Amino acid sequence: MAKIAELKGQTIVNISMETEEFYERGDSDERNAKITQLNFHMESGDTYHMYHGQDCCEQVYIEEIVGDLGSLIGLPILEAEKASNGPKEIEGGYGGEEQWTFYKLGTNRGHVNIRWYGTSNGYYSMGVSFSKNTTKEWWSDDDDDEEGA
Repeated sequence: MAKIAELKGQTIVNISMETEEFYERGDSDERNAKITQLNFHMESGDTYHMYHGQDCCEQVYIEEIVGDLGSLIGLPILEAEKASNGPKEIEGGYGGEEQWTFYKLGTNRGHVNIRWYGTSNGYYSMGVSFSKNTTKEWWSDDDDDEEGA
């Protein structure tokens, strides 16, 4: 697994994404497409993948992107950080857990905050993986260490 800090000093030339359909939070029967993977294509030829390997009884997706991803393209990355609130019990829930993971990336042109949201029955990981030159790997979303992805 790679670390988000590896992006510092590198230049992104393209960002692509993948989506999956999820039920909305709450009692809704409505399904909406959510971003589940961002791919950062670098000037060096490397590609970094930010994703979560979905499993039973959990959902992890990008809930919000604040800022313009386009501001990250064509200039060296100056800021690349990760923060997470760690799993906590869902208030009023039935024993489930939720977790937010935040990534902050920035160039001289602007900053972007990527907020991942995960829910689980408490058994499955809600961690976000960050890998270099690989694709999704089954069971590879355990990268929850504080310095991690």
